[in-house]
Amino acid sequence: MADPSSYRPKPGQIPDSPGVYRFRDDHRRVIYVGKAKSLRQRLANYFQDLAGLHPRTRSMVTTAASVEWTVVSTEVEALQLEYSWIKEYDPRFNVKYRDDKSYPFLAVTLNEEFPRVQVMRGAKKKGVRYFGPYGHAWAIRETVDLMLRVFPVRTCSAGVFKNAARTGRPCLLGYIGKCSAPCVGRVTPEEHRELAEEFCDFMAGRTGTYIRRLEQRMTDAAEEMEYEKAARLRDDIGALRRAMEKNAVVLADATDADLIAVAEDELEAAVQIFHVRGGRVRGQRGWVTDKVEAVETAGLVEHALQQLYGEESGDAVPKEVLVPALPEDAEAVAQWLGERRGAHVSLRIPQRGDKKDLMATVGRNAQQSLVLHKTKRASDLTTRSRALEEIAEALGLDSAPLRIECFDISHLQGDDVVASMVVFEDGLARKGEYRRFQIKTFEGQDDVRSMHEVIGRRFRRYLQEKERTGEWPEQPEQPDQSEASSAESEASSAEPEESAAGAGPLEQLERLEQPGREDDGRPKRFAYPPQLVVVDGGQPQVAAAKRALDELGIDDVAVCGLAKRLEEVWLPDESDPVVLPRSSEGLYLLQRVRDEAHRFAITYQRAKRAKRVRSSPLDDVPGLGESRKQSLIKHFGSVKKLRQATIDQICEVPGVGRKTAESVVVAFAKAAPVAPAVNTATGEIMEDDGGSTHD
Repeated sequence: MADPSSYRPKPGQIPDSPGVYRFRDDHRRVIYVGKAKSLRQRLANYFQDLAGLHPRTRSMVTTAASVEWTVVSTEVEALQLEYSWIKEYDPRFNVKYRDDKSYPFLAVTLNEEFPRVQVMRGAKKKGVRYFGPYGHAWAIRETVDLMLRVFPVRTCSAGVFKNAARTGRPCLLGYIGKCSAPCVGRVTPEEHRELAEEFCDFMAGRTGTYIRRLEQRMTDAAEEMEYEKAARLRDDIGALRRAMEKNAVVLADATDADLIAVAEDELEAAVQIFHVRGGRVRGQRGWVTDKVEAVETAGLVEHALQQLYGEESGDAVPKEVLVPALPEDAEAVAQWLGERRGAHVSLRIPQRGDKKDLMATVGRNAQQSLVLHKTKRASDLTTRSRALEEIAEALGLDSAPLRIECFDISHLQGDDVVASMVVFEDGLARKGEYRRFQIKTFEGQDDVRSMHEVIGRRFRRYLQEKERTGEWPEQPEQPDQSEASSAESEASSAEPEESAAGAGPLEQLERLEQPGREDDGRPKRFAYPPQLVVVDGGQPQVAAAKRALDELGIDDVAVCGLAKRLEEVWLPDESDPVVLPRSSEGLYLLQRVRDEAHRFAITYQRAKRAKRVRSSPLDDVPGLGESRKQSLIKHFGSVKKLRQATIDQICEVPGVGRKTAESVVVAFAKAAPVAPAVNTATGEIMEDDGGSTHD
């Protein structure tokens, strides 16, 4: 690890002007490239106290061994040079987007004597006109099939074209009218190129003029009683309109724009781009990246713009680029885009209307792309194995933690305090073994005490199972019976959506032969211990979990905590955290486990709060089920009117006897007066009704 002060430039040596800088390691490899309006001010930020730097920045400056810079005259030149150097050097600490899949384009090879329409992937070639990208190749082929009726451009390969020219016979498309057959001289090269250019104009969004021209020709043919020609033109117009309908109008003003949205978390980011031409979505693409540098949304947008338009020019850069956040040097970026296009480009954040709504759609696509990327990454066996090995090495474990349990505490300002336990085996979630707890031994907000209680309850149950099966000779100190029974009833409940998937016959047989399982192969609650317990929190939560294990005499389960702020891993009795590399698969797995525990806990806490808010005195009436509750509410119209009813009036409700009616009156009498509901927008006191007090 290098000391940044060893290569810090001398005071006054760095110029106060725009430029681009490069950090190199001790092998002279470029590890980071950046740009700045003022090189002096920007580079000074890297050489402050290491404790004040972002962990990613700290890792970069301690890896570097030297820094150098190049002065440029304008910020636009700095932007272009930064892009060129990132592309040339591929620095390890720069954000680099990678396609989350290989997108197909519709390409027209205008660089050939007889242009060809085809599907293309990969790097773009000079002299080829591209449209898209599209989500699927079949979508391109469907569009092309419709348009070849009107624009019979060549689609065959070079080999097929040469063979047809040699034999003097066109291919099937030439016979059915979906190719103008330039291979056998039916059209001249000039006529075929004109067809290809008309095809490109139509795909570029200039559709209205061409369709109106066809409609006029159809009308003229009908007036001249050339009905077969008119019918053919009618069918051509229908084919073009069907091709246009495949891309619905999303912007009514026929806008040419690209919309860029970003979804991100601490470690990764996903970018989605919608290409809108003529008011219709003509293409879509997405990228994902590891956040190896300290970068915010605006920085991610700037990197995306560089990658998206760095090699483009002309109409490939639209008139308008809509983004979720403006780059730091928005004017310079807009000027750079304008130079690429050869005309003014508007770079802005949509504020209202259709463009803002469409941006929200692009944002949802970006979020789904990030989730899908994480799911694919988590399902990779090799990746999971490497993640477990990295965790074992970082925490000093004897072997990889094949079973990890993570605990999280959730509450709302000290009310409805609950906890969650999620289980990951071999790096994958085992949702059938998730458990949730209510905090019983105290009231109020105390995450450390709550964590101690939950860990203790979970492992007491484990020791009870070991004693039952004879694996543990002596039962440790037990909690009182009421707490044990409540722990069992609460901890065993799991959300219906998170039930375990069915096991195959071999797995069922293996489970039947394992201790700690019922005769039917179902696992007993808390039957198996984890190799690693992860708690959501820092040093205090880790200490509480370790203390709970020590009190039970359990010394073969490792404990660690993952703090949200800097994603640091804390170990018991350690004053400094373990910092895993940001690109570490082990850190990614720990983060995913922690996030899942948080999600499960907050879902349970919200459900408890909602149930408490919806409760009413009717819930305390013995023998009064949900059907009769609804009947009472429906009969009287609201809980307020039911509260005012007499026993005889309540008895008029079908299915409600006198004893039940008396219980209802007593329940309302015991209930404390309920404060009136207030509309926070108007200040108006709202009447009590069935919907406001009880579902």
